[in-house]
Amino acid sequence: MFIILYTISNIDAHKYQKVVNAAGDIFGSRSKIVNLNNNIVNKPSVPELSLKAELTKLIDKYHYNNSIRLEQNARGITIHILDDILFASGSANLADGSLMILNRLAKILKELPNDIRVEGHTDNVPINTSAFPSNWHLSVARALNTAYYLIKNEELNPEKISIVGYSEYKPIDSNATPEGRATNRRVDIVIIKK
Repeated sequence: MFIILYTISNIDAHKYQKVVNAAGDIFGSRSKIVNLNNNIVNKPSVPELSLKAELTKLIDKYHYNNSIRLEQNARGITIHILDDILFASGSANLADGSLMILNRLAKILKELPNDIRVEGHTDNVPINTSAFPSNWHLSVARALNTAYYLIKNEELNPEKISIVGYSEYKPIDSNATPEGRATNRRVDIVIIKK
């Protein structure tokens, strides 16, 4: 009994930290690892890093750099798809040219165990048509049509998909310029961190 207690009390701190970090790589998305000093260390996992690399490779291969942007944050990885590549102005119908892009993204998304949220965004220029009385209506319709296409045509699991419309209220650029407004008109595909 005394030998066991002595052995446990003399754990090699360096080896212990290596084991803990390795476990974080295997089991976490972005794991919170507690080190021996009780500090919490955020550590990006191998799957998260490889997913971002795979998406970056797809964007570079097909020259989508001006139309698709990636962002990694506390929620997970967000794919910002600017509206000029998906929709005509004031429309929520997917443009023919957008289907190939969604098809290429879907090949990656299908393999993931993560939940996926499709978010619709607009700029702050008001819309008032019979189809879309407000930017709220337009943002939700764009998110819905994108998600529905991914489910129906690309066979993404509907149990993992959700949609939300943010209208003009989550801009990622200034609405004071045409370029900024173009950036804010987008659909985001958020790969939720597990």
